[in-house]
Amino acid sequence: MSQFFSIHPDNPQPRLIQQAVQVLRQGGVIVYPTDSCYALGCHIGDKDAAMRLLRVRGLDDSHDLTLVCRDLSELGRYAQVDNSQFRLLKSHTPGPYTFILKGTREVPRRLLHKRHDTIGLRVPDHAIVQALLAELGEPILSSTLQLPGEDVPLNEAWEIRERLENQVDLVIDGNGCGLTPTTVVDLSTGEPHVLRYGKGDATPFED
Repeated sequence: MSQFFSIHPDNPQPRLIQQAVQVLRQGGVIVYPTDSCYALGCHIGDKDAAMRLLRVRGLDDSHDLTLVCRDLSELGRYAQVDNSQFRLLKSHTPGPYTFILKGTREVPRRLLHKRHDTIGLRVPDHAIVQALLAELGEPILSSTLQLPGEDVPLNEAWEIRERLENQVDLVIDGNGCGLTPTTVVDLSTGEPHVLRYGKGDATPFED
C-alpha cells in the first residue's frame, strides 16, 4: 500500500519533502503535483523504477520519459543548448512546457530517443516540485499521470490513492492540479516545432 503525504502547495513541509525524496532514492515510484497535471516520478538512474512507472501508464520501454529539472542551469547539464535555444528557454522557464533537446553524456543512454539522441526536459513552476528537486539534487524522471484508455490525467489525490495504492510507493496530495498537460516544443532541429498543444502558450514557438 502506498504512503500518502498532504504537502502544502505553497509552503512545503521540509520533513515530508525529505521523506518523499528518500522514497525516490530507495527506488520508489511517486505521484506528485506540478504546474500542469499530477505526474509519476522516479530516480533518473533506476531502470527498475522506470519500468514500473511505464507499467502504470500502460506503456512499453520505447516510450520517451521527461527529465524534470530544478532550473535552467540543471537543464543545461543534461541537454545541449545553444544561444538561441537558451534565450527561448530563459523566457519560458519555469512554466508548463516540455522541451525536446539533444541530450548530453549526463543522460543515461537508455533514456535518449533511439534515433535522434534527444530527451524531453522541463522546469515546472510549482513549490512542491521545486522543493523535491532541491532536496534530491538531480532531475526526476517523469511522465504525466494519465492511465491507459483514459482521455484526461487523474486530478484528485484521493482518487489516485484509491486506484494506484498497490502500484506506486507514495502519493503526494498538493491540492488539485489541472487537466491539461504541458505544451511540448521540439528545439532539437533548429527552428522550434510544436509537437503538442497544452497548457503553455505555444504562440512564441509558431511561425
